Amino acid sequence: MHNILITHIHKLVQVREQALDFIGGRAMGNLPELENAYLVITNGLISDFGLMDNLPSDLIASTTLNASGRLVLPSFVDSHTHLVFADTREEEFVMKLKGATYQQIAASGGGILNSARKLQQASEDELFEKALTRVSEIIATGTGAVEIKSGYGLTTKDELKMLRVARRLGEQTPLTVKTTLLGAHAVPQNKSKEKYIEEVIQEMIPAAAEQKLADYVDVFCETGFFTPEETERIVEAGKQYGLLPRLHANQLGRSGGVQTGVKTKAISVDHLENIGVEEIETLKGSSTMPVSLPGAAFFLGLTFTPARQIIDAGLPLAIASDYNPGSAPSGSMPFNISLACIKMRMLPEEAINAATINTAYTLGLSQSHATITKGKVANVFITKPMRSVAAIPYGFSRNPVSQVILNGQLISEYE
Repeated sequence: MHNILITHIHKLVQVREQALDFIGGRAMGNLPELENAYLVITNGLISDFGLMDNLPSDLIASTTLNASGRLVLPSFVDSHTHLVFADTREEEFVMKLKGATYQQIAASGGGILNSARKLQQASEDELFEKALTRVSEIIATGTGAVEIKSGYGLTTKDELKMLRVARRLGEQTPLTVKTTLLGAHAVPQNKSKEKYIEEVIQEMIPAAAEQKLADYVDVFCETGFFTPEETERIVEAGKQYGLLPRLHANQLGRSGGVQTGVKTKAISVDHLENIGVEEIETLKGSSTMPVSLPGAAFFLGLTFTPARQIIDAGLPLAIASDYNPGSAPSGSMPFNISLACIKMRMLPEEAINAATINTAYTLGLSQSHATITKGKVANVFITKPMRSVAAIPYGFSRNPVSQVILNGQLISEYE
């Protein structure tokens, strides 16, 4: 039996006696903590925790870590990434600086189509090796579970290649990985939109499902990409094969993506830079989680998701990174939490809940990850010395992580 004992924890954060599906409204400001605490991890799971005064005297640990002056948190769950890609796109970054818009870059053959050309030329092993570096980066900043989308293949062969790489990352790294088929990310230049939609529905979805490469199906429901009607067709086809929907919605305009997500019972609608009262009312009473991707809004210079309106309406809100080479070239969840606080006026406690419990809900991990709860997977990290969780968003350029434990194994130290 292998166990890890963490002692003298200044604050053990996100302590929940029972697992929760998600948290919304005022409850998002509640982040339970234990001061001067201990945590026991046994065979990969959280087995015990409590106050140091109540630490069993007969406890024998394989490894003991002293977290005096430090916090211990459950690892972040990043529910929206595109971290399998062939190359970066800094040349487009310069185009943006010169005044080009996202839509103008896409129309000139850049953007998603640029990534697709590069990915189609890369081998599966090349993509895997490059993605491994990104996985190491996000583990180092506290991420323990992640969703990875396809969407840069734009052919059945290459979309499946991306999904195989994502599955390998889940098998060969300590990360918990969920995969999403995003064939409907853009329309390739050599096909009509209708022909391509038929390929997504008739070839990609059946193949991804039959080969067990995807857990979810996604569509970029946006002006100039896929309409609500087209999105619904693709999503309903995915549902026939057991792929649950999650959608890109309302990033560049009032696209109807939120309404389509709720109508199709999508587990989440992501981006939401352009929503108002109508979309917020639509989300009320639904099982669809609104997800903000503040890193993308920051990098593109867009309006940020109206977090206060969403939370004050009693709704939940999740935060993910959107890690991708074109519009969010960072997978740092602490940085996204900082942006949520600084730019979206979320409280630190709300932002931590958004990046753990609420993102876990969208990946079906609420019962196994994202809180300090007995019996859950031991994905946790120890911070550098700090007094409170407010230090995480406050130190916006600083990695708060000191030590990482995933699946009950000490992975790395970053002092």
